[in-house]
Amino acid sequence: MIIRGKNVEVTEALKKYAEDKLGRLNKVPIDEAEMQVTLSILGHQPLHKVEVTLRDGGTVIRAEEVTEDMYTSIDQAAVKLTGKFRKWKEKIRSRINRNGAKILASEIHEEDVPDEYFQVERIKAIPFKPVDIQEAILQMNLLDHGFHVFMNSETNQTEVLYRRHNGTYGLIRAD
Repeated sequence: MIIRGKNVEVTEALKKYAEDKLGRLNKVPIDEAEMQVTLSILGHQPLHKVEVTLRDGGTVIRAEEVTEDMYTSIDQAAVKLTGKFRKWKEKIRSRINRNGAKILASEIHEEDVPDEYFQVERIKAIPFKPVDIQEAILQMNLLDHGFHVFMNSETNQTEVLYRRHNGTYGLIRAD
């Protein structure tokens, strides 16, 4: 578990509290899982944000909470992360059980999951004319989507533009 602060000093008490609350997922046997916790204070208001990202192989589970108290944010992020983790494990378990295999959720690995679990449900072809980022934002907003795949005319790379929770935009590009 990696805990870091952004615009806030991570005291030993805060670090121990986060480890206690979020460390419960470490008791679930998962292979080489890495958990990153970022504690931050937003703007001039005393809003405390906790971002938790759990990576286990190719699976990423993320939780984010913003409240007026850092400890409350940690509590709520832990509840949200635990729920998402449980939901993910149950979804995989139900798929496996439907196919006759009896396996515990804690023993599930990607190779144990039936191939049909990872089947592509729908394929969509889109026209790929190079556009700049501003044009991509306009197209995404016109389609009223939360993300947009496009070819960037400046880099000639396929990139993904997405709308963030706070109304701003993010861009994903290959390294």
